[in-house]
Amino acid sequence: MILPIVGYGSPVLRKLTQPIDKDYPNLSELIENMFETMYIANGVGLAAPQIDLSISLAVIDAQPFTEKYPEADGFKRVFINPEIIEMSEEKWTFEEGCLSLPELHEEVSRPCSVVVRYFDENFEQKEELLTGIRARVFQHEFDHLQGKVFVDRLSSLRRTLLKRKLNDISTGRVETSYKMKRLNTKK
Repeated sequence: MILPIVGYGSPVLRKLTQPIDKDYPNLSELIENMFETMYIANGVGLAAPQIDLSISLAVIDAQPFTEKYPEADGFKRVFINPEIIEMSEEKWTFEEGCLSLPELHEEVSRPCSVVVRYFDENFEQKEELLTGIRARVFQHEFDHLQGKVFVDRLSSLRRTLLKRKLNDISTGRVETSYKMKRLNTKK
């Protein structure tokens, strides 16, 4: 089932998510729905807050990056209750976009590599070194689980320059090819 994606300005995108356990209701179905929603929207990652759930769950499939970044091949993961154990001091700047911030792309600097610990969809604990585009996509989704969006990583000047676009997104004045959950705004 395709789920609506919440847009910038929604309070759920600013909340620290709560961990879940293997008994979370309909978890397998939720994960399936998240992947389906992400694919329909042409995304490479989707975090639970983006579908209006404040839980520590994200899905990633970086396959669309494979042509330019071969390490993306096969990087399809479910991250439950992830944590970053270690991150490199070396940074890499890359133009990011987000399904919750449609039509907005900005250069964001992030660590080149991270060591992460998480549970997969079978609730098996994993620890993994992610580098390059894998690290980039993971950190973007991890930010969502921490109540952050990629524009929070921009300079205050850049955010000021984007204020109108951000306001348009938060008030629903943006077109998307996928279903979005709009905020109830007073006119």
